[in-house]
Amino acid sequence: MIQMKFVTKEPINKGWSCDRKYCAVTADGTKYLLRITLQEKSAGRADMFRMQQEVAALDVPMCKPVELGACEDGVYMIQTWIDGDDAESVIPSLPDTEQYVYGLEAGRILRKIHSIPAPETREDWESRFNRKMDGKIRKYMECPIHYENGQAFIDYIQENRYLLKGRPQVFQHGDYHIGNMMIDRDGKLQIIDFDRYDFGDPWEEFNRIVWSAQKSPLFASGMVNGYFDGDVPLEFWKLLALYIASNTLSSVYWAIPFGQDEVNTMLNQAKDILNWYDNMRNPMPAWYLPLDAREKNRRP
Repeated sequence: MIQMKFVTKEPINKGWSCDRKYCAVTADGTKYLLRITLQEKSAGRADMFRMQQEVAALDVPMCKPVELGACEDGVYMIQTWIDGDDAESVIPSLPDTEQYVYGLEAGRILRKIHSIPAPETREDWESRFNRKMDGKIRKYMECPIHYENGQAFIDYIQENRYLLKGRPQVFQHGDYHIGNMMIDRDGKLQIIDFDRYDFGDPWEEFNRIVWSAQKSPLFASGMVNGYFDGDVPLEFWKLLALYIASNTLSSVYWAIPFGQDEVNTMLNQAKDILNWYDNMRNPMPAWYLPLDAREKNRRP
């Protein structure tokens, strides 16, 4: 039974989550995000709520967890409401400097999120991710749809697996990109949708930066520079190319059940990625804008 009392509940029909989502309003006019997960999909919701509490305690701007419990349909979660607009619709239309500054903030927020360590019981990252990549290669090869020059992704993976050795593991948002961010009414960047949280290599978290770079290369560049405070190691780019190659392989067979439009989205995205990386021959993507040397000198 939901403890908090609401006078209205307006359905929200956005996103990929299986949850039923509502803008729920209390008698005093306060808005909350109400999410209801069906019983058969509710495993792990208590863990997700607890991890969101840990992240919120770091002062990360986000939908903060308020209440969790059982209800007639399954499990419900109540979070604070963010009044604002989707970042992916706002940021690309802003002046260049503002796009970049929002990217810097996104990178700094992510670094804060990654300060939460993974449980010591987690499997070694190298063996875990190698197994994941093997599965993706196999499913891609079995898929009836292949990318033009998709072999470049496979070749890059095979040649760079050694980069996984000794990588640390931390808490991950799980789907960190401009599509899971909002700009609130005060102009502040907010992070949403921790549904796919996981633990793994912190640099793997950047594998969704493809979506950000397609919307705003300036934002994506700022995100990397903000995370590393402008000092981006070459090893990061090599590993990120590995993670993006792996992710791209799985995207096409993932998209098939959702229809031709989603398949086309992934085919076009793969073309962009191959162009950015010169058919996976250059680990630094063409969209990246390094931190200007003069800006480095101006920083305190």
